Amino acid sequence: MGRVPLLARLEARDRRELLSLGSQVEYRPRTILMHQQEPTTHVLCLVGGWTKVTAIAPNGYEALLALRGPGDVVGEESAILEHPQAATVTALETVSAVVVSGERFRGFMAERPEVAREVLKLVTEHMRAADRRRLELSSLHVRERFAALLLDLARTHGRRTTEGIELAIPLSQQELAGSVGASREMVQRLLRELRDRGAVVTRRRTLVIERPDVLRRIAGDALDT
Repeated sequence: MGRVPLLARLEARDRRELLSLGSQVEYRPRTILMHQQEPTTHVLCLVGGWTKVTAIAPNGYEALLALRGPGDVVGEESAILEHPQAATVTALETVSAVVVSGERFRGFMAERPEVAREVLKLVTEHMRAADRRRLELSSLHVRERFAALLLDLARTHGRRTTEGIELAIPLSQQELAGSVGASREMVQRLLRELRDRGAVVTRRRTLVIERPDVLRRIAGDALDT
C-alpha cells in the first residue's frame, strides 16, 4: 500500500481550515526547517517540495529516517506531546509550507475528532515504519538494504526517462548511506558495483536505474532467506 500524506486523508473542508490557521513560507534548498532537540513551537504543512528527516545518534552518525513532501505534515508528534523535536527536517529542494502554531494545531485536533484520528493513525504508521527499519538494519546485509532502498525510491520517487527510472529526489551519497546505516565509502563501493553490472547510472545528485531486475535479485536473495 502506498503512503498517503495527512492532507490527502482529510476532507476538503478540514484541509482548507487547517491550512487557513497559518501562513505560507518558502524555504531554499538545504535550509533546516526544524532542529533536533529544539523546543516545539509549530508544525509545517508541506505544500510543495521535498524534505529529509534525519537524526543524530550518540556516536555522531546521521541517520536518514524519512522523506516528507507535498501533503505531509512534519512536527506533528512533537507538537501534540509538547516535546522537543525528535529529528531535524531539511529542505532537499525549494519547499513551500504553511506554518501552524502548535497551540492552534492542538486546538484544531480537539475540535475535529476525525482529524485527530487521522493524525493518530499517521503517527502509528510512522512508528511501524521505524520498527521495520530497525528490523532491516539488524537482519539484512547493507548490500541487500541498499538494493531494497533504491527499488523503494524508484517506486515512490521515480520518473521514466529514455535511460531508465530517474530518482526525482536529489539525495547525496551521504544521505543514501544514512538511510541504510552504512558509511559513504560503502555506498560508493556499492554504486560502483551496480554501475559495473549496468544496473545504475550516476551523476552529481542524480541516479538512474537502468536494470531494476538486478536490484530485485540482490534484494530478493536476502528477503527470501
